[in-house]
Amino acid sequence: MALLSSSSKGVVVALPVLLLTGAAFSAVLFFFLFSSPPPCNCPVPPTTAVGGGGGYRSGTGERISTSTEDIEWVKKQIEGNGLHMADNVLRKGINPRTRQQQLQDFVQFKGISHYEGEPTNNHTALPCPGELLVEQHHSNYGEPWAGGRDVFEFLAESAHLTPNAQVLEIGCGTLRVGLHFIRYLNPEHFHCLERDELSLMAAFRYELPSQGLLHKRPLIVRGEDMDFSKFGSGTMYDLIYASAVFLHIPDKLVWVGLERLAAKLKPQEGRIFVSHNIKFCSRLGGEECTKRLNDLGLEYIGKFTHDSLLFNHYEIWFGFRRFRA
Repeated sequence: MALLSSSSKGVVVALPVLLLTGAAFSAVLFFFLFSSPPPCNCPVPPTTAVGGGGGYRSGTGERISTSTEDIEWVKKQIEGNGLHMADNVLRKGINPRTRQQQLQDFVQFKGISHYEGEPTNNHTALPCPGELLVEQHHSNYGEPWAGGRDVFEFLAESAHLTPNAQVLEIGCGTLRVGLHFIRYLNPEHFHCLERDELSLMAAFRYELPSQGLLHKRPLIVRGEDMDFSKFGSGTMYDLIYASAVFLHIPDKLVWVGLERLAAKLKPQEGRIFVSHNIKFCSRLGGEECTKRLNDLGLEYIGKFTHDSLLFNHYEIWFGFRRFRA
């Protein structure tokens, strides 16, 4: 019996062929739906992450980023209350003091204590150096302290973090970014390796107490040379990031750190983010860099940017993932 026949009206397909074609289509569709391709280790083109206007929520429904509605609400509050700024300068208060003048007050009046008599009668539980109380360390970053919130929102969204995630920051400084992770994550889920003593003092003696975050018990360790041994061997991280840190570290040491951390990153879902540039990689050349990453089970997933909420600024980040266990 002929399966195909031609006529002046076109090609006529007999019923058995239709049935066979339908069965073949179903088989192909079933194959693509239920088969899982192996992880792709091919190069990924650079990607630009553009923040949406809806406000990111974690898997628990908790809001992380600012929504368009949030911004409109603030603008309406300012307008409704008739608030204005002259040349972007706030009016001075009743006792205006610069940070340097505040520090001098602390030195002269011994912390502006309300207690008289011997120092032993002072009821201050955690006496804090004046330099920290006037927040001089907030000016150590070359940009507003508020930028830490922008970094947190970008990283938390990009890695799809929940409060139960495990996060490691390489060089957390005085917790400009870390404070937001510590507040968001469950207790003991934020880890940091930091070498600078002044930064650690600011974190422990001012930032954590003043923000009411001592109960979160972050694991912040003084160390250098990419020594992560004090964090234990059992922790698997959802996010590992370094903000403007690898710029100041020899390439060889950066690769030592990646080698030690690759096995601590959760396969597939875990992310490593490095800010500003990845010259430790590009200086090797594309093929050699890709090979060294692959040897560690890592692959480059793209270049990302994010804007600041409060000031004219954006940062560039480079992302990596672990493609094999």
